[in-house]
Amino acid sequence: MTNGPEKSDPSTVAKKPANNPGRSGAESVERREGAKGNSGQQRTYRTPSRESVSSGLLRVRERARRDKKERFTALLHHVTVDLLRIAFLSLKRNAAPGVDDVTWPQYEQNLEVNLVDLHGRVHRGAYRALPSRRTFIPKEDGTQRPLGIASLEDKIVQRAVVDVLNAIYEEDFQGFSYGFRPGRSQHNALDALATGITRTKVNWILDCDIRSYFDSVSHEWLVRFIEHRIGDPRVIRLIRKWLKAGVLDDGKWSTTDTGTPQGAVISPLLSNCYLHYTFDLWAKQWRHRHARGNVVIVRYADDSVVGFEHEDDARRFLTDLRARMEKFALSLHPDKTRLIEFGRFAVRDREARGVGKPETFNFLGFTHICGRSQAGKFQLWRTTRRDRMRSRLRAIKEELRRRMHEPIPLQGRWLNQVVRGYFAYHAVPTNSRRLRAFRYHVLRLWHRTLRRRSQKDFTSWHRICRLALDYLPSPRILHPWPSTRFDVTHPRWKPNA
Repeated sequence: MTNGPEKSDPSTVAKKPANNPGRSGAESVERREGAKGNSGQQRTYRTPSRESVSSGLLRVRERARRDKKERFTALLHHVTVDLLRIAFLSLKRNAAPGVDDVTWPQYEQNLEVNLVDLHGRVHRGAYRALPSRRTFIPKEDGTQRPLGIASLEDKIVQRAVVDVLNAIYEEDFQGFSYGFRPGRSQHNALDALATGITRTKVNWILDCDIRSYFDSVSHEWLVRFIEHRIGDPRVIRLIRKWLKAGVLDDGKWSTTDTGTPQGAVISPLLSNCYLHYTFDLWAKQWRHRHARGNVVIVRYADDSVVGFEHEDDARRFLTDLRARMEKFALSLHPDKTRLIEFGRFAVRDREARGVGKPETFNFLGFTHICGRSQAGKFQLWRTTRRDRMRSRLRAIKEELRRRMHEPIPLQGRWLNQVVRGYFAYHAVPTNSRRLRAFRYHVLRLWHRTLRRRSQKDFTSWHRICRLALDYLPSPRILHPWPSTRFDVTHPRWKPNA
């Protein structure tokens, strides 16, 4: 992440060397702690041939590591029946069916025959991608996000192809890219950003957001980018099929000329490939050639945060980035892309100019604030975004209304899962106040729901507090300080290096 050198760490073979050896550990990759993504992958594969499958992909990965310019002309043979079985077992069991109306349990009833048939169709070119079934999910701003639910066999083949392509692209992707990658999570990105702001010279923050990114990806450019490394025409043909499959909305089929299918298993990898060539490689080269001071980069999917030491570097980067995005059919969101003064000297400098406190910025569900520790030193504060917490509370309110007449123990166990899951993500240092506020508001909603079950219900606040002791977890910090976890996952980093 910084301009300082980094040392290799031979202590484990579970993590690969940094993609950018000339940079610090803030941009090296994380330990392989198990995938965290949208497919609910398992840590172990229930197949007797998993060793042979992994060894074949390991050889691909070794070749990709040795030669960054090699084009792989024979990859589809790695999509075996065993790999398809692994892909099937990694899918969610209770996921909604696509246009084929085939569910996971139904496909499992005759699994081996189905997989052999699917394998044969894929390799002889008879496999056809089905359109995705269009559905919508609400966003925080009140709008709806369109998602495409792929058919089960499309998910299986896409998952298997992703496993093959990951063996190549995990050697190519930059260390500051965190979104939807094996062994990387949102908290890894948050740790890297917090460590870069607190340990390096960061005085300006550029918060970047690409307008309608997943709907704007150019298919032509995407295929050209993939062909830099993938020379197997059969794999390219599969990717083209998925891009052109279209969507089925209320029985009407419509084609897709741009964008990647949101909700598809292949979509995160394709979007990372597109941004790898349009943003990551360009940003890495830009800071080497044009930046006068320190530059910190963290990207999660289409959301990027770039920290600068000098304001003129930040403004030149923003101007060049706009031109870069336009070249590849993308554009920065005018309202969500902001350049703000932020860092350890921002409070002092703004007070001297009489312009008030530093602005804040949002990243991955947290508002980042220039704060002070009890000792009076600069400290990065991260608190849950207010709009995200209000949105979650509204959803809990609606669900409690539906569960109004369930027994109290059943309601309590459900609320326990909700609050525990919320704390699992948001219980970071400096966020204690928001955690307590969330639990208090959940308690109030529960109290109101119980009072409305009957006109004769007089559930007291004292009783609801006793119920909370039995069912709701107490708010406490579950995550370590960012620098502490960062030092563990990046042992090459030395605080005073």
